[in-house]
Amino acid sequence: MKDFKEFLLRGNLVDTAVGIVIGVAFAALVAAFVADFITPLIAAIFGKPNFSRLTFTVHHSTFRYGAFINALITFVAVAAAVFFFVVKPVNALMARRKVEPPVDESVQTCPHCLSQIPSAAPRCAFCTQLVAAPAAA
Repeated sequence: MKDFKEFLLRGNLVDTAVGIVIGVAFAALVAAFVADFITPLIAAIFGKPNFSRLTFTVHHSTFRYGAFINALITFVAVAAAVFFFVVKPVNALMARRKVEPPVDESVQTCPHCLSQIPSAAPRCAFCTQLVAAPAAA
C-alpha cells in the first residue's frame, strides 16, 4: 500500500493529471468557440448554417461528413491555440533563459581527435598528433 501511495503522490503523475484535466476543459472551450462563433461565421460566408447536417448516401448508407468538418475545424483551432498561446511563449521564455557556457581560452580542440587539450600544448595528449599553436593575440 505504501508503494501505491508513493506512486499516486509522485510529482509527474499529479502534473500529468492536472494537464489532462486542463486540456479537456480547454478542448471543450475551443469546441464551443468553433461551434458558436467560427461555424456561424463560415456559414455566413458560404451559406451552410450547420456542417453536421451535411451528408451523402451510397447504397442506403449515410455518410455524415459535416460532423467530420466540424471536428477538423475544432482540431485546427485547438492546435493553433496551443501553438500560439503555449508553445511560442514557452519557446521564447526558454530562449531568454538559455545561458551559453563560457568560452574557456585555456583549452583548444585537437583537429585530429576532437579532444580538449591545453592551448599551449604542441602535441595532443590523446592521439599524440602535432597541433598547430594558436595565433598570438
